[in-house]
Amino acid sequence: MADEAAQAFEDLRGEVSLIRRAVERLTAERAEPSDAPDYSETLGVISQNVLAAAQRIDAVVNSPALLLTPEELNRQVIEAAYNARREDHRLFLAAQQGFETVARQLTLQLHSHTEADKQRRRLRHVGLASLAAGVLLWAILAGPLVRAMPSSWLWPELMAARTLRMPMWQSGQRLMRAASPTAFAGILSSNRLIIANRDTLDACRKKAARAKKAVRCEIQVMAEE
Repeated sequence: MADEAAQAFEDLRGEVSLIRRAVERLTAERAEPSDAPDYSETLGVISQNVLAAAQRIDAVVNSPALLLTPEELNRQVIEAAYNARREDHRLFLAAQQGFETVARQLTLQLHSHTEADKQRRRLRHVGLASLAAGVLLWAILAGPLVRAMPSSWLWPELMAARTLRMPMWQSGQRLMRAASPTAFAGILSSNRLIIANRDTLDACRKKAARAKKAVRCEIQVMAEE
């Protein structure tokens, strides 16, 4: 194949050489005196074009590709295809490794999030269990612990007042009313009677203190509305 192409270009180069010599001959003949029109300038341009074409043909004929045998050309084509496939295979392996790396990272992150959720649930369960145990222990031990303290500290009374969210006086009244409504009503009635006869009762106390014995006192009882 290479020999046939080279022969064809060689024949073409010979024909171009013949044309060039013919043009040069015509140019020389036109250089002699004559009455015919002067085509020397036109023939010069044609000659230059023919020379340029001949040079390009020489470059093509001397091209390394035309010097290759069919077997060598086939070998180079196969080698180029192999190199291209090898590069594609390398790029494919690199992309596959990248995908595998991303997949491993996503798996690790998912596993980490799952473990974190499990730990949060365990901590929440432990916290709730600890709170329940603390409440139970306080309910069991609060009474004995408070009663074991000195009575002057008033811990039971303070705990009752804080539980009812009231001052100690009002919380005491509420406890008495809840314990015995009738007795609490009697206490209120007696308190009103004492307040209404405060001066009389004070005088009777002084009289009893001087006599050193019980004395009679007259008090006023207001009618109930």
